[in-house]
Amino acid sequence: MSGLPGDPLPRTIGAGALAALTAGIVIGSGIFRTPSEIAALVGSPSLILLVWVVGGAITLCLGLCLAELGAMFPRVGGLYVYLEEAFGKPIAFMFGWTFLLINPANWAAISLIAAAYIGAALGLEPGADRWIATAALAAVTIMNVASVTLATRFTSIFTFAKAAALLSIAAVIIVSGVDAGEGGARGVGSMGAFGLALIAVLWPYEGVAAASAMAGEVRDPSRNIPRGLIGGVLIITFLYLVINVAFLAALNPEVMAASRFVARDAATVVLGESGGVAVGAAAAVAVLGALIAAGTCDPRVLFAMARDRLFFARVGDVHPRAQTPYVAVLVSAVLAMLYVWVSTFEALAAQFVLGMWLFYALCVVGLIRLRITKPDLPRPYRMPGFPWLPGLFLAASLGLLVNALIALPLISLTNIAVVAMGYPVYKIWQRYAARS
Repeated sequence: MSGLPGDPLPRTIGAGALAALTAGIVIGSGIFRTPSEIAALVGSPSLILLVWVVGGAITLCLGLCLAELGAMFPRVGGLYVYLEEAFGKPIAFMFGWTFLLINPANWAAISLIAAAYIGAALGLEPGADRWIATAALAAVTIMNVASVTLATRFTSIFTFAKAAALLSIAAVIIVSGVDAGEGGARGVGSMGAFGLALIAVLWPYEGVAAASAMAGEVRDPSRNIPRGLIGGVLIITFLYLVINVAFLAALNPEVMAASRFVARDAATVVLGESGGVAVGAAAAVAVLGALIAAGTCDPRVLFAMARDRLFFARVGDVHPRAQTPYVAVLVSAVLAMLYVWVSTFEALAAQFVLGMWLFYALCVVGLIRLRITKPDLPRPYRMPGFPWLPGLFLAASLGLLVNALIALPLISLTNIAVVAMGYPVYKIWQRYAARS
């Protein structure tokens, strides 16, 4: 239970729980919504699967880098800690500032998909989605304020349940031998469309960096952090490929592109209306599991900033009985609730992916920099394939960001402005902190 010297939170998480958190935060709304967007962009079944393979490979490269950094610096905060170690406080603050303004978009997007599936299962009108999403955020917030152990246990249960559900859905569809029929979709074969599809697919793969924020609460971090992060990514990639093969067996790309609830519609083809309703209900549970995991991991960044005197000190408070960063959880939840009411799922997902991806790339650059400038630092885990895999990740990141700037200029420029504002805000904060 005890942590390393100076750890503010108890170390209660093992490799299995970290893998469950990683898979739990990743496998959620994206797999139930993004396949239709990808089908609309690239159309061809082979290209659809290739997008998912490439997304998994890029995510694995990031997971390997974060595993090395997490084993080196097993503290609460994840990327905030790694960027500070590699580049200093200004860059770390700029990440934290961007995270504060953009990360709630992730919670909001997940909660909106959960609300859509819950509303569909209950037969409610789409107009109720935002109210349901707000209620889901409130419930998850209460859970994560009450107990980290409770939240991680629920995440593990939901992760096992959603993995079993996805594999069951895939098995039933594939074994049934249903013929998806002929059909195509818009955007077939275009490199620009493939790039946009890659942006879309990285959102359902999103979550490895968030899980790394729990490093300060992992037992035996030098062993369990690499096992948890890498194991979680491998599980996710396998499940995503299997379920997309099943979707394509039941629905041709044109039908997938037009579907609002791909998993439910694919199951309906095989099992009829009752099967579709059951799958929709299972999807709602799966998405709620992702929301619980996000509510557990994400507030740790704001918590770490506050403990480092780069955010309001109260946000670094630990609940005296629950031993949770309860103020950081509450701040994150309130911002997410605001996002629910001011934006759409598609805009939220794109905003989050593009806003965070620059810092993922910087984190990998930081890993390379630390290998060169501080070769004698203890490294309990060294990622394989260095420097080729980090180089592959950086090349993919550059292509992703350039393509986004061309295809989604408004969102890209907004995110650039948010990041750029971070430095003057850092200078202002330094003055504030010096006087307080």
